[in-house]
Amino acid sequence: MVSIPEQKLLVLTDGKPSAVYPVSTSRYGTGDREGSYATPLGHLCVRAKIGGGFPPGSVFHSRKPTGEVIPPNAPGRDPIVTRILWLDGLEPHNRNAFSRCIYIHGTPREALIGRPASYGCIRMRSSDIIRLYELVGPGARVEIINSPLPVF
Repeated sequence: MVSIPEQKLLVLTDGKPSAVYPVSTSRYGTGDREGSYATPLGHLCVRAKIGGGFPPGSVFHSRKPTGEVIPPNAPGRDPIVTRILWLDGLEPHNRNAFSRCIYIHGTPREALIGRPASYGCIRMRSSDIIRLYELVGPGARVEIINSPLPVF
């Protein structure tokens, strides 16, 4: 579960909280319109996992490793790094998520984690996306909400 206002991702295991990670969602708000750069709300699932076994900071372009590895907070570009969880919308209002290539992924711009800074995706620190990648499988449910995380 991802909270837009809190910029946090909560992992539930058997219905109980097992981890919380800071994230960065879209700087352009929420929505699912093509070309909007917004983060879609609602129920989604992990349709594909990409990047297992690559070193932290591995750069991916069009979901393919480039061979380049960059450290956290490296100046310059802002590529997708480390791991990719490709999301697919399960509701009419988020049906474009897969074709828009909305991911949960690593970012080298870790200093921006905790505030909206992405172009629609959910960004995480490399160390955190590696842990999340190991926890979830294809088909894992992801709920993106525009409210605080529930209290358990």
